[in-house]
Amino acid sequence: MKYLTRKSAAMLVVAALLLVPAVSEAQFGGIVYDPTNYANAVLRYNQLIQQLAQLRQTYQQVLNQYNLALQMSRNLQNMPARYRATFSQWRAFTANDLYGNTTGWVGAVNGAGTQSVSPAYQRATIPVLTYSQADLNAINATDAQNLKSVYASLELADGANVSALTTVGNIRANSQTVQQQIANLEQDSLSGDAGLNTEVSVLNKINASNVLTLRTLQDANNLRVAALEQQVLHAKQQRDIDAANLNFAIQMRQQSTQNLAPFNSNLTQSLTSYRLP
Repeated sequence: MKYLTRKSAAMLVVAALLLVPAVSEAQFGGIVYDPTNYANAVLRYNQLIQQLAQLRQTYQQVLNQYNLALQMSRNLQNMPARYRATFSQWRAFTANDLYGNTTGWVGAVNGAGTQSVSPAYQRATIPVLTYSQADLNAINATDAQNLKSVYASLELADGANVSALTTVGNIRANSQTVQQQIANLEQDSLSGDAGLNTEVSVLNKINASNVLTLRTLQDANNLRVAALEQQVLHAKQQRDIDAANLNFAIQMRQQSTQNLAPFNSNLTQSLTSYRLP
């Protein structure tokens, strides 16, 4: 019995010794194959490969954008020498003043002020005498209407001329300031200073250029309006001349008909009552 007990104990010890290496390998760093962990590791590895490819693509896009931004940020060399040009400058109007009646006109068109235009114009033009109401009543009604139309043309011409002089004076008064602003814009546009070539700075210069263009167009439109007023006045004067000529022709025809009526009547009566001897 003891023998069997000792034999069983020995077999148990041998079995335990045989099991020790496997357990030891699992507990002290041995490789144990786990299909689930292996599949997860392969999946993770594939994900890392895809992320790496995406990172490479993103890096290339960022690099391309950087190179483009770097290229776009470079200024042209020697821009003032390449693009700066000289343009005609505004000049002041000049005229002789033999009898002292043109100085005011010259000052008005050179920007002396709106209040100086009308006195200067009156000083340089011939005053127009006026008919009294009694004189107009004594004249034929048609002739009186023609005279009033002539006076209206002269008064409208005075108004159009004063308006044109005012427009020219205002434009010349602001010409030096506008030229300076254009020179500043040109200087900033041709400058190589990095602070003047940022995106915001370029947009600001574009906006300033657009505003100057609009102001210039506004002055040009004012001049066109002044010229159009002169054309309308000339058309009105020509219309008055044509109307006066037509009215005169109608009056002459009516008067000739009235004057010839008695003569024709007497001639008809004479021919009717005439008898051969």
